[in-house]
Amino acid sequence: MTDTVLAVLNQPSRDAAPHDPSADAFTFAAPLEEHLQVQDLGIIRGDGVFETITVVDGRPQALEAHLTRFERSARMLDLPLPDLAAWRRAVEAVCAELDPVREAFAKTVLTRGVEGSDRPTGWVYAAPSGDSTAARTEGISVVTLDRGYRHDVERTSPWLLQGAKTLSYAVNMAALREAARRGADDALFVSTDGYVLEGTRANLVMSVGGRLVTPRTDIGILAGTTQADVFRFAEEAGIETAYELVTMADLRAADALWLVSSVRQAAPIRRVDGTDVAVDADLTERINTFLLARRS
Repeated sequence: MTDTVLAVLNQPSRDAAPHDPSADAFTFAAPLEEHLQVQDLGIIRGDGVFETITVVDGRPQALEAHLTRFERSARMLDLPLPDLAAWRRAVEAVCAELDPVREAFAKTVLTRGVEGSDRPTGWVYAAPSGDSTAARTEGISVVTLDRGYRHDVERTSPWLLQGAKTLSYAVNMAALREAARRGADDALFVSTDGYVLEGTRANLVMSVGGRLVTPRTDIGILAGTTQADVFRFAEEAGIETAYELVTMADLRAADALWLVSSVRQAAPIRRVDGTDVAVDADLTERINTFLLARRS
C-alpha cells in the first residue's frame, strides 16, 4: 500500500496500437519518476482530456458518469476513443493500492501522444485529497469574470471545445489567480451577453424558491457529474430541479448558492463580488452527507 499510486496504460484506446504488444493492459509505476516524452502533445499543446474522480473509503464515486464524460471529451477532440474497460480496471486498481483514507481522488489523463506516433498516452494517478472541511462548512467567496464568449458559443463555434474537459486549463488557472488578487477563493464565469456559466473547476447550483437550479448544459459549460448527483439528492428529497439560463439578476436573487465539484463536493458561496449572500448550512450538510455516502 502507498499514499500515491500511478498506473500507466499500455493501450489507452483500441483504435490505436499498444505501446508494447506483449505487455499487460497497464503497469504500476513510481509517480515521481519520468514517464512522459518531452514531445507529448498533452504537455506541449494541452492536447488531451482528463477526469478527476472522488474516492471515498477506497471506492471511486460516479465512475461510470466520469468515464462517459471522458469518452465524450475524447470524441470532441477527435482523440482515439478510450478503451473504457481498461480505464475502469486501472481506476479500480489504483484505488485498491492506496493507503486507506477517508477521501482521495483518481485522475484519468488521455493525450494524443507524441506527434506522428499514432499512439495516445494514458495514465491514472491517485492520491489522498486535501482537507475541504472549511470550504464545505464556512463557505467560499467568488468573483464574477467575463468568459469572453456569448452563451451560445458551443453551437456557433464548436472548435473552441467549450463543454469538453480538456488539459487546456491555463485560462482557468489565470481566472483563479485573478480571483485571489481580488480577495476571493474562486471565480464564476459570465458570458459576454450576461449569462452565468460555471466556476473555474465547478458547476453552480442555486436554491431558488424551494427549487435547485443550475445553468443549462448547452451553453458551452461542462456537464457536471457532482451536479448531477446533487440533483439526484434533490429528487429523492422531493426538491424540484431545473436547468435554466441564469442571469446576474437571478444570481443575486437566489436564496443560496453552491459551487459543486469532485473532491470539494458542495461548497456554499458566502460572498459574491464582495457582497455577502445567505448560506443554507442545513441543506449544505444534507447535500454533502449524500455525496460522500455514494457507492457509485
